[in-house]
Amino acid sequence: MSHPPRMNSIAVQQSAQNVCDWSTIDPQPAHRGGKAKFNIARKGVAQARSGSTQPLSPTVLPRTSGCVAKALFDMRQRAIRRDRACRQGSALFLYNRIFDDTLERIALVNRKFQSAFLLGCPDRIWPMRLRGEVGQVAVADPGTLFAKLADGSKLAEDSDRLGDAEFDLCVAIGTLDTVNNLPLALANIRAALVSDGLLIGAISGGNTLPMLRAAMRAADAAIGAATPHVHPRIDAPSLCGLLHNAGFVNAVVDVDRIHVGYQSLQSEVDDLRAMAATNILSERSRVPITRRALAAAAQEYARQRTAERTLETFEVLHFAAWTPVD
Repeated sequence: MSHPPRMNSIAVQQSAQNVCDWSTIDPQPAHRGGKAKFNIARKGVAQARSGSTQPLSPTVLPRTSGCVAKALFDMRQRAIRRDRACRQGSALFLYNRIFDDTLERIALVNRKFQSAFLLGCPDRIWPMRLRGEVGQVAVADPGTLFAKLADGSKLAEDSDRLGDAEFDLCVAIGTLDTVNNLPLALANIRAALVSDGLLIGAISGGNTLPMLRAAMRAADAAIGAATPHVHPRIDAPSLCGLLHNAGFVNAVVDVDRIHVGYQSLQSEVDDLRAMAATNILSERSRVPITRRALAAAAQEYARQRTAERTLETFEVLHFAAWTPVD
């Protein structure tokens, strides 16, 4: 089956829109990108799975006082937060907007996909909607309850149990931005796709939640100590590079900035909690925020108000990439 010709380039596009408005995307100049060799990607997967790493120094004797870095994200807490969102009722307005956009992009491809893997499913009707474009759909989610509600046939925390060359489409929304090894996750997805398969989805961009970040800096300043509050994010060019390094070709990333108005800092936090998007950093503070810090954060957040609301930005990186044709 054929699909529209795809340019071997990194296309980075940007858009800005009001709350609940669909984006208008203005294309920016394309940047050339190269193809990654699949055997190099396969070697990288094998090394990552086996735990093979290069030594940090040429010393022969093992070190006993070295500090072992923790994983960036707490995977157990990640599952707990998703289960909590499922029990208490998920905030789906952002997820559904992204999923609608993804379905439109899939429909534009002149091809009928036979088997799809849906990675991340906070809404139980997503698999049924995706089956309108695809023959069979397998589902996985880091949260046990989300997976059960969607009749998930698989449960994968870090995209590490997807099998080899089973699917011709993978849709990944809202999970790849909280994996501890994104290059490995992409390489495993690559291995799970057949020749000329499509990976499409969305991930949080680097300019996400600027108002919340400013409020948390004010909270830290109030108590004179800094603690990790907001997840680190990736930018569009870096994501394109990771896709190519994982063995994908013709990677395209669109930048979509969604503005949402909130009356208070607490209302934004409530939405993030219902989206299972609150802090799961391994180095997060386990001590509740003090009243003084909370007051400073709320004051800074309110200072950014426009027309009685603070406009928060969610930067979404829509991406698509293909596996090479054998």
